[in-house]
Amino acid sequence: MRHRVAGHQLSVTTAHRKAMLRNLAAGLFEHGQITTTLPKAKAVQPFVERLITLARTKSLASRRNITKQLTDRNLFAWVADPNTKEASKKSDFWELPAADAVKFNRYGELKKSPRLVQHLMTKVAPLFEGRPGGYTRIVKLDKRRLGDATDLVVLQLVGRESGSQIGGAASRRRKAADKRTAHAAKVRKAGEATKAE
Repeated sequence: MRHRVAGHQLSVTTAHRKAMLRNLAAGLFEHGQITTTLPKAKAVQPFVERLITLARTKSLASRRNITKQLTDRNLFAWVADPNTKEASKKSDFWELPAADAVKFNRYGELKKSPRLVQHLMTKVAPLFEGRPGGYTRIVKLDKRRLGDATDLVVLQLVGRESGSQIGGAASRRRKAADKRTAHAAKVRKAGEATKAE
């Protein structure tokens, strides 16, 4: 029995699980959305929401708590990296930093770029100022991972997404709602026509 055992185990060790949650959260804050499996998304979602709630207070204590839970790292290094493709040097969610904000030394090592905790407190947290919770959402995809055919989902920050459909196809729920609305209008017109006669 699992008495007093809380949280998602994910069949990995504690250290592995903590590192995985930190990396997933950092990727979500950097890119605005990540594609992962459903159990991992459900495990990282409360962790991310707690971090955003902490970041909204904008105090030294909250900054230290965030740094303790989330490994601070450089962000957006791929923007100025000459080895990455031009197509991947865009972000649908964030306005990317200027090219002079990301610098490399003459050996190609990263010298300067925006930091994760600063980005979380200045860019991510202000998006949710008036919102009491529910900063992320999970959207199921119709794709499966090649290795083990597990279901893939998109975990994204709420607020700047372009729409509810990730794949671009019209949703069945929207089609059914439109059909119901059209049928109700047809019935209403038929009822009004009978009353008028």
